[in-house]
Amino acid sequence: MGLIHEVDYGTKSSNSTKLVTLTIDGQSITVPDGTSVMRAAMEMGTQIPKLCATDTLDSFGSCRLCLVEIEGRAGTPASCTTPVAEGMVVHTQNAKLAKLRRGVMELYISDHPLDCLTCGANGDCELQDMAGAVGLRDVRYGNDVKTHLDLPKDNSNPYFQFDPSKCIVCSRCVRACEEIQGTFALTIAGTGFNSKVSPGINEMFLGSECVSCGACVQACPTATLIETSVLEHGQPEHSAVTTCAYCGVGCAFKVEMRGEEVVRMMPYKDGKANHGHSCVKGRFAWGYTTHKDRITKPMLRAKITDPWKEVSWDEAISHVASEFKRIQAEHGKDAIGGITSSRCTNEETFLVQKFVRAGFGNNNVDTCARVCHSPTGYGLSTTLGTSAGTQDFDSVMDSDVIMIIGANPTDGHPVFGSRMKQRLRQGAKLIVIDPRRTDIVHTPHVDASYHLALRPGTNVAVINALSHVIVSEGLVNEAYVRERCDWDEFSDWASFILDPKNSPEAVEAVSGVPAQTIRDAARLYATGGNAAIYYGLGVTEHSQGSTAVIAIANLAMATGNVGRSGVGINPLRGQNNVQGSCDMGSFPHEFPGYRHVADDSVRHIFETEWKVPLSDNPGLRIPNMLDAAVDGSFKGIYIQGEDIVQSDPDTKHITAGLSAMECVVVQDLFLNETSNFAHVFLPGSTFLEKNGTFTNAERRIQLVRKMMAPRNGYEDWEVTQLLGQAMGMNMHYTHPSEIMDEIARTTPSFAGVSFKLLEEKGSIQWPCNEAAPEGTPVMHVGHFVRGKGKFVITDYIATDEKTGPRFPLLLTTGRILTQYNVGAQTRRTPNVAWHEEDLLEIHPHDAEERGIKDGDWVKLASRSGETSLHAKITDRVAPGVVYTTFHHPATQANVITTDYSDWATNCPEYKVTAVQVSLSNGPTEWQERYRAHSSQARRIAPQEAAE
Repeated sequence: MGLIHEVDYGTKSSNSTKLVTLTIDGQSITVPDGTSVMRAAMEMGTQIPKLCATDTLDSFGSCRLCLVEIEGRAGTPASCTTPVAEGMVVHTQNAKLAKLRRGVMELYISDHPLDCLTCGANGDCELQDMAGAVGLRDVRYGNDVKTHLDLPKDNSNPYFQFDPSKCIVCSRCVRACEEIQGTFALTIAGTGFNSKVSPGINEMFLGSECVSCGACVQACPTATLIETSVLEHGQPEHSAVTTCAYCGVGCAFKVEMRGEEVVRMMPYKDGKANHGHSCVKGRFAWGYTTHKDRITKPMLRAKITDPWKEVSWDEAISHVASEFKRIQAEHGKDAIGGITSSRCTNEETFLVQKFVRAGFGNNNVDTCARVCHSPTGYGLSTTLGTSAGTQDFDSVMDSDVIMIIGANPTDGHPVFGSRMKQRLRQGAKLIVIDPRRTDIVHTPHVDASYHLALRPGTNVAVINALSHVIVSEGLVNEAYVRERCDWDEFSDWASFILDPKNSPEAVEAVSGVPAQTIRDAARLYATGGNAAIYYGLGVTEHSQGSTAVIAIANLAMATGNVGRSGVGINPLRGQNNVQGSCDMGSFPHEFPGYRHVADDSVRHIFETEWKVPLSDNPGLRIPNMLDAAVDGSFKGIYIQGEDIVQSDPDTKHITAGLSAMECVVVQDLFLNETSNFAHVFLPGSTFLEKNGTFTNAERRIQLVRKMMAPRNGYEDWEVTQLLGQAMGMNMHYTHPSEIMDEIARTTPSFAGVSFKLLEEKGSIQWPCNEAAPEGTPVMHVGHFVRGKGKFVITDYIATDEKTGPRFPLLLTTGRILTQYNVGAQTRRTPNVAWHEEDLLEIHPHDAEERGIKDGDWVKLASRSGETSLHAKITDRVAPGVVYTTFHHPATQANVITTDYSDWATNCPEYKVTAVQVSLSNGPTEWQERYRAHSSQARRIAPQEAAE
């Protein structure tokens, strides 16, 4: 159906191993039992006309266009719903079928507007294609009964239009919403000629339960549902596949273009992470790439109170190198450092840490990945031997029990959340451990068996209590533990876990979760079949984040739930390349591949490759860099693609540290909160303007392909290379594939990875090396990477952040579906239509005590600071708990968070802050001052003055 919109329509194929041989149009073909006649015909190259059928949806059989004749059977059955049978003889083409199909198509066309030449889907419309396929040339019927042709268009959604006059009621959009997305937002309203698709009960799309994932738009065979961008720009001319730059799911998209202009992003059916599905962000929210706020020229200023001045790239690069050299000469080599980005490619991240280690001569490199998932690395490497999740996403379809701890997949990882809901609708059981009632606890046709609404900060206590039940009731998989784990360590752990302090009854007093609920959830996890754990920042961003990850590993190993499909321990990574930035050596104590800088043999590998001596002393983490800046010993920093002022904890401390530095260099797409304190701004490039790779939450490495020339003139890796050369480094790459080749030479888990292999395979999951030449979908099969699984005692130690009379409530934070991280990208798209500001969720009881009504301005105060925002009264949170997002800089939510952090990794404790909430008249004095400073800090001198 056109050159660009490549979707292989037909019905889903069977997974059966029994084979059936039949004859179609005189040709013999053998296919798996359960395959539809339509699919069998497609396998032999015969295309049967169809409208309601697509291989992404279950067979439906409503359009009656795919009729066939089967010898020995009466009538003309629909080929999409008719399974093959041994010896069946099928005819797909003859005069009778041709007449029937033309008659069916004539009815469709008669009930359709006569505007094909001006329709936005012209040249990309299955209705047009099928009319041609059946040979329809004339329509005999009038349109006097077509009342739906007068219905108005629904333009409420900023990304697509709904024109009911073009609807043929094929139900593909309704089925896509149900089967793929799992939202059940669409229905067929009315009967006969009055039938039409409706979002909800006669609602507009924007105000309905529709989540704008685009599944309905992609499924529509006409222009009933069509992208606004297609209506504005016309049909695309060429395309290429790339990887989404939003969350850690790593969806593959076919970027469809006219020249260097993006027309639309189509989820790629062969994408191994998303299988042709998408969310509102990846599918539609790419307009930030050409937003008017984009900075495309380098800028300098002497003081952060001065206006910015545009300069050439040569001047900017020369200035940065000169300043960094001056600072090191005056204050020592350790006086500067760098921060890598989890939004940038593996190759760009690798180059930044190389720039710091080989160019600066120290290990002062860190990343936002440490402030979200470093406990994952520590906990899983300690217990299992590797710093990453154990499964691929497809594994969830083999799960019988799914446990979600401190994660909100339907909002934070929506495409995987939809796949998880598919499995739950098939019968898998769900356990949710979260202080807040997230959407997946109760969603259409899915209800969690147990929701453990624990008190924030008590993860370790609750997980220990689950393990207590499993050990005390004899539910341990002893054979697995004896074969796969260290039995003596297990015995010590079991003795610890049986301590009465870990019993559900004792933990109920600490966590607020009823003891019986803990017992029932533990029994389900241990006895329900394949049990998988998925967790997020609600586990890691605590003072006991590493302890909680270890406790999760203990629980999974004790029940034998690691090392096969359907089980495992799966961290849901927040940003698109959080996994990759960790893999690439962004921590101050580790080289790429999680190898310590003090290891002489590892350091020798990189010294040989880079031809410079390297430091064996771990460098400074981000908070340590800021501490040293305040103390006067740290003077310069290179920050690529991170907004630490908005995303890191204790905002006042961050701004104090940045203000004390002499040369702050920010490389990004937009002037952000961190650039308010910068002396140099280097414009960055978007994922559509660069080549490279991302690594998603399942360790899947995928290509990022350049679709257009960088608006700033350089890909991000090229900017880092220019800086390295100016600092005297021997850096001379011509393409990111050469950087990946260097990664493969120096990092064992990437030894077999290359752009050539990625082009051939589409994607690879590390480790990929001689032992696993095509990658590793499931880790720890047969044995753990470290050898024997290690049980570790996990004492629950309450956080130092305590509630009291001044601060009686606990604040926890999270994300929302339509916004992303600090909002730099999504706030520059129509996504703001859904979430224009951060809101404070508060329970009705707590709100009533304070005289707060829904929508009131409230002041949110902690021991660290205060901010104001609007209240949202809801029972999603329990009494004593409040919740907000952190997407909008006007809120500055991290002014509230403290400097408490994980004992092992220094990961900030974002999820537990003691606060008070009171009525307010509007923004706080601090917010007003900060906005004034931000406005001044973003001034750009007129071009005439700059010249």
